[in-house]
Amino acid sequence: MAKSPQTFDAWLIERLAAAGVYSAAADGGHGRGVIAALKTFQADLGLPVTGKADSATVAALRSSPHDPVVPPPEPVWLREARRFMGLKEIAGPASNATIMGWARALGGWIASYYSNDDIPWCGLFLAHIMGATLPKELLPSNPLSAKAWGAFGRKLTVPALGAVMVFTREGGGHVGLYLGETATAYRILGGNQSNSVSITWIAKTRLYAIRWPSTVTAPVVGGRIHLAADGSPLSTNEA
Repeated sequence: MAKSPQTFDAWLIERLAAAGVYSAAADGGHGRGVIAALKTFQADLGLPVTGKADSATVAALRSSPHDPVVPPPEPVWLREARRFMGLKEIAGPASNATIMGWARALGGWIASYYSNDDIPWCGLFLAHIMGATLPKELLPSNPLSAKAWGAFGRKLTVPALGAVMVFTREGGGHVGLYLGETATAYRILGGNQSNSVSITWIAKTRLYAIRWPSTVTAPVVGGRIHLAADGSPLSTNEA
């Protein structure tokens, strides 16, 4: 009996999986998992983020998964950060147990000082994900200070996927991880962004430093990820 030809959706899932952006069931169904994977693939390659298998996206998917057009896997600390997407602090005297657990795990003065998740926690979030995935990496002596991350690891002059991005803000600073950029803003995954672990746009004019862990291989030079603006406003709430 002749083998049935592969459907387009089955081929699409196979190529998205080869590119490392699809992890849902490989059932040949074009559902939310495929749409999300397409958006990730498009964003990583600087294509318009539509979630649709348009001609440019299909052409890129036809390339070998080892071709330079396909981005490298996400750094382990960025994958750890994504696990907490949507986690929120609790307003008032109560606190999110997960956030408080990060402070206890760091120990020392931080465990006693960090008494409520109303205290800015973007640096605490970064300390957790770096400590959990890169145990030999030296963290800032005061990881709660966002600007202290400006001396973390090694300096980069050009951002790369997962780079530590430090920003200024009125009354302090902010720190998160690089996902991409437009001409005027960086796409940042971070903690304490609108009181949650989330992804937001931050104005390039606020950039303070770009850093990379010293215990892992340096990123490929020219690692900028160019994204299309999606109309979302720039972040003004990171504390």
